[in-house]
Amino acid sequence: MKKITMIVAGILTAAASHAQLQPSKQTPESSELWTPVPRVVTPGKVSTTVSGFTAPSDATVLFDGKNLDQWVSANEGGGAAPWTVADGALTCAPKKGDIQTKKSFTDYQLHIEWRTPAKVDGSGQGRGNSGIFMQGVYELQVLDSYNNPTYSNGQAGSIYKQTMPLVNATVGPGEWQTYDVVYTAPHFNKDGQMTIPPYITVIHNGVVVQNHTAIQGTTPYIGQPNITPHGAGPIKLQDHNNTTSFRNIWIREI
Repeated sequence: MKKITMIVAGILTAAASHAQLQPSKQTPESSELWTPVPRVVTPGKVSTTVSGFTAPSDATVLFDGKNLDQWVSANEGGGAAPWTVADGALTCAPKKGDIQTKKSFTDYQLHIEWRTPAKVDGSGQGRGNSGIFMQGVYELQVLDSYNNPTYSNGQAGSIYKQTMPLVNATVGPGEWQTYDVVYTAPHFNKDGQMTIPPYITVIHNGVVVQNHTAIQGTTPYIGQPNITPHGAGPIKLQDHNNTTSFRNIWIREI
């Protein structure tokens, strides 16, 4: 009898606990969340001078077509960014070196438009080659990949020498193209080990080409990726001896 009483008591206790967790009556309002309230961001507008949208209200404009005030030379010693600005675009000055933003970033949404030369000169990796380096370390490849055979993990939209794009969404030489990037920075422990890799999503001309891709480490031309601990870093544009151009560059920290 005592055993039965204990069992019944246990059942009643469990039922009471369940009743506390499950209100007797649910309403539509029971699952409504009113706070916190998302902050208001004014979206960009369709532009008549650039493809896609202008920068939203909470973005940092890195290049508005007028000057390179937000950029410096990535060469040792820094200094003024040596690329040229004309007709609303900044263009690589071959053999002058990479340029990078003055400001450093961690997690962000990046919008950038690019154009390879209309006159095709060279083949493979020699056609309109440049790169956009996340935090100055991890290269998202820029290349004229329109009817241009080369290694798959070196095409436009690839994480260079690591992950090929899901598809080739490149348009023809001389046409403006768009990358919309969502990037989250890696985390490292005190021993320099990468505990969380950087992740990147890339939409190329409206087409997803990298879908939450884990970046394995650095993106060297020769050799395998290395793990190099770092903090916030700049957006860097590569001088690969081609006159590739960029415009309408903005970033939103997330």
